[in-house]
Amino acid sequence: METIVYSNSGTETSKINLPSFFDTKVSPVLLHEITTAYLNNQRSGTHKTKSRGEISFSGAKPWKQKGTGNARAGQRNSPLWRKGGVIFGPKPRDYYTKMSKQKKRLAVHMAFSSQLQNGNIVVVDSVKIDALKTKKVADIIKNLKLNDKKVVFAIAPDKTFQLAAKNLGNVIVENIKNISAYQILWADKLVTTPDAIESIGQ
Repeated sequence: METIVYSNSGTETSKINLPSFFDTKVSPVLLHEITTAYLNNQRSGTHKTKSRGEISFSGAKPWKQKGTGNARAGQRNSPLWRKGGVIFGPKPRDYYTKMSKQKKRLAVHMAFSSQLQNGNIVVVDSVKIDALKTKKVADIIKNLKLNDKKVVFAIAPDKTFQLAAKNLGNVIVENIKNISAYQILWADKLVTTPDAIESIGQ
């Protein structure tokens, strides 16, 4: 399976044969399972509300039981009252969802295949920049005609490029060996390099 390789300036330079995992049969069920688990694992789970037992109010009866014309009331921390406790409110919990390495690897291959089938993968010969400037990354995106799109750079580790892209909205730079299926599918366009593709196949 061949695809075009572009230069940083957006011109076609050559073609590259993609590894066989770019032709993996896509399973929407597995991709849904893995992306849901990924999002679950991003949650901190620190949400909390106070129950009626945790509200700081006097335990005294607001008024006597009979004779006032008011409804019966026993405590001011009742969930029915303003500033009272919350019924069945959220409590801190761990949302961690376990994913096997085999499923995660297969889901990443499926995500790459899905993006390739949709024409959303762009291969560039190199993303090296000579200075730590956001404009350098913005120019690459502009030359590749990816403005106003969610772009993920799946490349070999490059601290300079990653820091330079940090201030660009809707741009993610990720080590291709650590990329998740969710990040791949999130992208409108996935930009990678021949070297990065070769490394993930190892």
